[in-house]
Amino acid sequence: MESISSATLLAIQLLLSGDAELWQIIGISFRVSLTALLLALPLALLVGFALAFWRFPGHWLLVTLNNTLLAVPTVVIGLLLFLLLSRSGPLGDLRLLFSQPAMVMGQWLMCLPILIAMSHAAYQSISRHAWETSRTLGLSRLRSLWLITLEVRFALLAAVVTAFGRIVAEVGCAMMVGGNIAGYTRTITTAIALETSKGSYVQGIALGLVLLLLALGLNLLVGICRGTSTQGVAH
Repeated sequence: MESISSATLLAIQLLLSGDAELWQIIGISFRVSLTALLLALPLALLVGFALAFWRFPGHWLLVTLNNTLLAVPTVVIGLLLFLLLSRSGPLGDLRLLFSQPAMVMGQWLMCLPILIAMSHAAYQSISRHAWETSRTLGLSRLRSLWLITLEVRFALLAAVVTAFGRIVAEVGCAMMVGGNIAGYTRTITTAIALETSKGSYVQGIALGLVLLLLALGLNLLVGICRGTSTQGVAH
């Protein structure tokens, strides 16, 4: 087996060389994960806001259920989707199994509870009277929601970063419903699993470095935004 140092050096060279296969895998991962995130975000914000500012029958049950979904393993979500989308399943006629839309569905189900839970916590930090005050001043519901969202934007940004980080780095569901098809459903994590099982570590290390750099970049973005906000308030 190649030494870790030499394999890492080759991995960096592979990244910098612009290898078409490698960057295709990265592109598929980002496209699928960003699509799932953007589809889940509007619903998650509305649900999180409703849970924070309104009380209704079954409120506690909905919060408990969402918190429970946070702990569901990705392979369980993958299994559920596989059963639904397989030829013998109720959604088999859609022929979505082993496709990017199936992967988007899986990642949507994964990031939605995270976004709801973190947006709920973010909105709870705002007084419930803020909604009533904004409505009393004559603002529309949409405008009131927008103003309150701006107040907690950095907490919501952290929620988006957390959700994206989880779904782009998951492997179980992507493998089960995507099938790890080269050039179509092969993502960063499924490629790492495949290359490692083959004893080819260079591409796996290169893709692992991409995930590490992504995590660093996203957290730096959150930190910079918070720092800029703090300086603005201080001035």
